[in-house]
Amino acid sequence: MKQYMKYVKPYALYFLLAPVLMLVEVVGEVFMPKFLANIINIGIPEKNTAYIVAMGLAMAGMAIVMMLGGIGGGYFSAKASVSFAAALRKDAFAKVQEFSFANIDKFSTGSLVTRLTNDITQLQNIINMGLKMAFRAPGMLIGALIMAITMNPSLAAVIGVVIPVLVIALVLVMKKAFPKFNAMQKKLDRLNTSVQENLTNIRVVKSFVREEEEIEKFAEANEDLRAGSIDAFKTVIMTMPIMTLAMNVTTLAVVWFAGRQIIVGQMAVGDLTAFTTYIIQILMSLMMTAMVILNSSRALASAKRISEVLNTEVDLSDEGALRPDAVVTAGKVEFKDVCFKYYKDNENYVLENINFTANPGEIVGIIGGTGSGKTSMVQLIPRLYDCDAGEVLVDGVNVKDYSLKNLREGVGMVLQKNVLFSGTIMDNLKWGDENATVEEVQAAAESAQAHNFVSSFTDGYDTELGQGGVNVSGGQKQRLCIARALLKKPKILILDDSTSAVDTATERKIREAFEGELKDTTKIIIAQRISSVKDADRILVIDDGQIVGEGTHASLYNTCEAYREICISQEEKEVVA
Repeated sequence: MKQYMKYVKPYALYFLLAPVLMLVEVVGEVFMPKFLANIINIGIPEKNTAYIVAMGLAMAGMAIVMMLGGIGGGYFSAKASVSFAAALRKDAFAKVQEFSFANIDKFSTGSLVTRLTNDITQLQNIINMGLKMAFRAPGMLIGALIMAITMNPSLAAVIGVVIPVLVIALVLVMKKAFPKFNAMQKKLDRLNTSVQENLTNIRVVKSFVREEEEIEKFAEANEDLRAGSIDAFKTVIMTMPIMTLAMNVTTLAVVWFAGRQIIVGQMAVGDLTAFTTYIIQILMSLMMTAMVILNSSRALASAKRISEVLNTEVDLSDEGALRPDAVVTAGKVEFKDVCFKYYKDNENYVLENINFTANPGEIVGIIGGTGSGKTSMVQLIPRLYDCDAGEVLVDGVNVKDYSLKNLREGVGMVLQKNVLFSGTIMDNLKWGDENATVEEVQAAAESAQAHNFVSSFTDGYDTELGQGGVNVSGGQKQRLCIARALLKKPKILILDDSTSAVDTATERKIREAFEGELKDTTKIIIAQRISSVKDADRILVIDDGQIVGEGTHASLYNTCEAYREICISQEEKEVVA
């Protein structure tokens, strides 16, 4: 729990004031019964109106002070817990942003969402509750015990029998509850994953008429969570009946023994009223402590899950970089005997013995069958993954020796899955350069053949895009993503099958724009269509994780059987020199 202290220190004043102010309320609660006993024992028998009024005014004044203390304690405990949660959530989210793809693969998306929302909320709630009870429960317990023992030591002995029984019961309940709450949070992960997948891919669900299956899948996860929650909470719900029974039995015992003392004149009636109140306060303080402990068991499970995120070792970082100040200036890319696999315990490599060079300004096409390793290869350039053997060099420097920021600033990448974000088209394009002028944004859009369709929208570049760009077509989305990458003015531009949804005429215009405006940029184009890479300076043919051919379209057609088969399958039978 030490790692969480950094989120407490900035708000230490709130963490201190909350329990102190709650203690003010406790002091009032402890003395109130004594004032009432004095009224019953002295004021009423002596018919002393002045005394009764004085005691009443004292109680009213104390009630006002108690109210102010309670309000202040509640305010500062809420402020402390919310501030703590906000700071923790900020750091957890920042840590996730540092994750490599391999780190993200370790956690499901639904699990990360649960950890950054529900789990942190559990910590927020227990801090809020704990600050209110930190001094209140023990303060009330100690104060009420002192007052009870002072008034009647022999009668107070009844409490000594009850407290050990309650403590043992709480320990047993907490021991059983912790693993069940941990399991419940994992079931919540599964439910959130189901919701996230369904809502993100709702168009696919509807197009395949899979609504019933998805409803059934959700219902199964929901029922699993319901059963897990009941299993966890049924352990906890036994606490309150046990506490209530203990309270009632203790009160009954006190009244029984006190009644006998009153009959023989050993105890005043007002003292019995006060003593009974103190007994209730003692048991109430134990109940409050029990609630904090039980909620802590769930919060501890959540804290453990959040720690897993915060303590995850990021396998791609700037640590060990020999040239962290280096920047990409020319855009030369070299692969030297590169081998790579996603799961390090696998025997076989996804990529094996990859060797090639892409010189500044060149257009290098990459083609191959599905699953051959094309995307895996280009993801090594901006260090989305690290190779397991060999070297990937940019401008003669190993990519591991750059800072991630400087390396990725020099690389523009249009991924296989085109992603746009909620906001305007202008906001999305400015991801490439947040300081770009309107003219620069429009120029990039024109090069990507996106300006015309954007201008046709009523709001133009101020058109709001739905989540993921759902209100534009696949081809339009691809062109906007290309424009975003162009606006970055990268030294290396990677297009991962990013023109598959546009027609060949539009694709040709995009390539022509590359040749004119990005003549000094190294362009690496992954494609399924031969027409997309036919005019490249060089083409790499990938098959089963290895380069099986390298050359121009004409040379490969004559020398590389795998390439010729792709050409024939796409009816590209004529060799273009």
